[in-house]
Amino acid sequence: MHLRTWLAVTNGQALRFFFERLRELTPADGAPVSEVLYNASVLAHFATTSTGSIDAFPPSPTSLTTVLDVFVLDRSQHADADIMEAAGSQCLLLTGFFADQLRQRHNLRWYASIGADFYDQAAHLGRDRERSKMMESMAGRFGYWRRQQSRLARELRESAESLSSMIVRL
Repeated sequence: MHLRTWLAVTNGQALRFFFERLRELTPADGAPVSEVLYNASVLAHFATTSTGSIDAFPPSPTSLTTVLDVFVLDRSQHADADIMEAAGSQCLLLTGFFADQLRQRHNLRWYASIGADFYDQAAHLGRDRERSKMMESMAGRFGYWRRQQSRLARELRESAESLSSMIVRL
């Protein structure tokens, strides 16, 4: 058996992992299941997609500076709902899940506000009514999901540190 078999994670496994963790963090009355699933899918997608991917859309973002260059300064794609959703999801991932790492280098509030605006644009440009409703919800609750993703990242780091210290003691 190849080592790769032991290390590989499928998109489905990543989705289940993030969905279960987010469900544990969000109160039953705090978030609709559809939003939890959407956020889990964003995290799973970026966890299983390379920053250099040419096959997957959108590729994982490399930094908020890249988001600025690709989605803010270049407005040529701002009439495309999928591009606006991709921009919103990258802002959400970076200002939420990676907030602790990026807080000292970037104005996360500003990037969060443009992330919410990207989702809002995706809602208005979208043709699929249900998808547009989800984009509108993500725009309105962007701050809530940023906090949940940040909390999840912290909990995952802490559990990894606990596991590491247990292994060292053994």
